Amino acid sequence: MKEYWTSLASLLGVLAFCQSLLQVVFPPELRFATVKLFNRMFHLFSSHCYFDITEIDGVNTNELYNAVQLYLSSSVSITGSRLSLTRALNSSAITFGLSNNDSIVDTFNGISVLWEHVVTQRQSQTFSWRPLPEEKRGFTLRIRKRDKSLILDSYMDYIMEKANDIRRKNQDRLLYTNSRGGSLDSRGHPWESVPFKHPSTFDTLAMDPTKKQEIMDDLKDFANGQGFYQKTGRAWKRGYLLFGPPGTGKSSMIAAMANYLGYDIYDLELTEVHTNSELRKLLMKTSSKSIIVIEDIDCSLTLSNRAKSNNVSTNVIRSSYGDMGEMRGGGGGGGEDGGNTSITLSGLLNFTDGLWSCCGSERIFVFTTNHIEKLDPALLRSGRMDMHIFMNYCSFPALKILLKNYLGLNESDLDGVVLKELEGVVDKAEMTPADVSEVLIKNRRDKRKAVKELLEALKVRAKRISEKNMVSLREKGSEYLEEEQEKRALESPKEGCEFEKEEESDCKKGNDEKQESTTTTIEK
Repeated sequence: MKEYWTSLASLLGVLAFCQSLLQVVFPPELRFATVKLFNRMFHLFSSHCYFDITEIDGVNTNELYNAVQLYLSSSVSITGSRLSLTRALNSSAITFGLSNNDSIVDTFNGISVLWEHVVTQRQSQTFSWRPLPEEKRGFTLRIRKRDKSLILDSYMDYIMEKANDIRRKNQDRLLYTNSRGGSLDSRGHPWESVPFKHPSTFDTLAMDPTKKQEIMDDLKDFANGQGFYQKTGRAWKRGYLLFGPPGTGKSSMIAAMANYLGYDIYDLELTEVHTNSELRKLLMKTSSKSIIVIEDIDCSLTLSNRAKSNNVSTNVIRSSYGDMGEMRGGGGGGGEDGGNTSITLSGLLNFTDGLWSCCGSERIFVFTTNHIEKLDPALLRSGRMDMHIFMNYCSFPALKILLKNYLGLNESDLDGVVLKELEGVVDKAEMTPADVSEVLIKNRRDKRKAVKELLEALKVRAKRISEKNMVSLREKGSEYLEEEQEKRALESPKEGCEFEKEEESDCKKGNDEKQESTTTTIEK
């Protein structure tokens, strides 16, 4: 046993001597140069090239690393054998990713590439103001040399775009509102946000299906129209005006648009904005792929139709583009420079269609109003409000959607007689989808009772409107008769006077002729 330990010690001594000899003969610099030369020879004769994408670039996080991680998660969930699960902040979805030192093959434009997730332990660190993670993570991309020039640039752009789509889809949407009085939060932003979880979609929206599909197609064309807008020299934005009676679903339409496109919503409260410059700053702090909403625009500012204004010279200011901007509250024309804390119509128009509206891309402006006739035509023209959407009273197609949403009843589940009565009375009743929904919600546990009460409510409303219209027609008829009588009364004395004047003229003419005849007889 003693001889064994003696032999082992001798062997270790020989190995230590050889190692020391190698370090003397081959110093670290020479060994490093040898490894480098070997790698160059290997890459020279290799048919592939390699690209490393590290998680930390110096002291900053590499955005491309996160993009690759998100992009591969869409493919890994199907083909990977060992996966890692993650859930990002403000996200309701779980994403898959490559495990440590695992690899996956991806295909782009018919060309195959290999991704490998490389994770190694980081060496001991010296003192640093920002300590680095213990593990060093990165992706290695392997591409055939002959394919490098064909796909590298376009492949990276595709990965970034795909990652943004995945991030927007997985991340919970946010609802922003401008801070009270233009104050800033702790990060210096003028917007405050909360998670946006409105469940409204185009499937649940009570609207005519044809009109609904037209809006969805327009939104889809806008979201996919970056190349078109660049080619035509237009800013990548679009404006929608939602108008109609209260309770017809304007807010639900905005929520459905946001959920359909996956955009955040910026609810702009104009009464908290004091100047045009503050309005521009708010616009600059909005992100792309967002919907900027101004609800009840006719109530937020005095933006009435200039053609109906009697005191145009005192209440409005003409902008350099020929548009008139009314001061909020009917103030004078001091504007920003004059110290007047008001925003003008001109400032709002520049906000939606001026140079400052192009400081971001892929934005949608949505205005809502209950009285479109009160708005200035300059705000309604194409380029500012490109699509006008009339949110009407509940129609029969919309009623069928509400019955499906609240009671789970399809058209085939309803009695033919009841269905025909509903179809005949719903347009005459002029009930909003909100009123119809309230009737269904109260009786949702008893479907038959809900349909019965809804039919009764529609009939009562239709009868009331019919009686109201009859009274209105009678009043208009009586007013018309009174006006006609007044006209005749005013015209009758004139006709009598003219008749008397004609009689006097005829009598005078007859006397003159008689006198002339008498004079002629005497002379004879």
